[in-house]
Amino acid sequence: MSEENKEMNLTGRTAIVTGGGNGLGRSHAMMLAKLGAKVVVNDKARDNAEAVVDELRASGAEAIACVGSVIDEAGVAAMVDGVMSKWGRIDILVNNAGILRDKTFAKMDLDDFRLVLDVHLMGAVICTKAVWEIMRQQRYGRVVMTTSSSGLYGNFGQSNYGAAKMALVGLMQTLALEGEKYDIRVNCLAPTAATQMTDGLLPPEALERLSPAYVSNALLALVHQNAPTRSILCAGGGHFAHANITLTDGAYIGGGEHAPQKVIENWDRIANRQGEVVPPYGFMQFERELESAARGAEA
Repeated sequence: MSEENKEMNLTGRTAIVTGGGNGLGRSHAMMLAKLGAKVVVNDKARDNAEAVVDELRASGAEAIACVGSVIDEAGVAAMVDGVMSKWGRIDILVNNAGILRDKTFAKMDLDDFRLVLDVHLMGAVICTKAVWEIMRQQRYGRVVMTTSSSGLYGNFGQSNYGAAKMALVGLMQTLALEGEKYDIRVNCLAPTAATQMTDGLLPPEALERLSPAYVSNALLALVHQNAPTRSILCAGGGHFAHANITLTDGAYIGGGEHAPQKVIENWDRIANRQGEVVPPYGFMQFERELESAARGAEA
């Protein structure tokens, strides 16, 4: 089998898609099944999950429905146990489940803030934790976190959603490092698609161009055998881009009484993006600061 065919073939792989009963989750499940994967469709709504499974089976795919919330630890553990009993391995986890509770921060109830964080962030944590040791033991795993431009860049009225989505990027960064020697690759997908969550947020003509299928075309790139790790792939309407968390070259200011004012005076230099880098790990900031301080002390 050629390298290209290997990348396009998920035969023998088992994938879990959370929030798989409609919208993006359904589209992801369809794409994974089309490529040969056995698919677990998780959703809170039984009818939705079973309807998707019926579609998948009608197309010749192997699929099962697992009904329950991603924040129900016991339920997630039972789902994973059931999958292992049936198919013996879990190769791919797509953390897609989510909700919206949009309001400006001034008007937002803290319960709604916590709920969105729980579903998006803790739901992904709970599901990933449930499969992590399995992936470590089999020395293979592909995990996708669903982030958002609202987290990466902000969006009016979505402080809870944005906070949760950016937190998933931080989770991805660390899990990718910890999973590397076990061939567990962890990435983020930032979708733009017409789903129940975007209903009413975008004009009809825009929604027509944002089919979830366009986003699912990005999924294979993040879960195939030779997938990258620690990538943030943005997808929508057939357009794909890569987002990065960068670090500028910065400036050495030093300490002393006048340092606070010098930071202000040197702001343009500190924020200058020429020569910025994508740090391979978090401690790079610390290392660069120590190096800069040492050079400053010698000057």
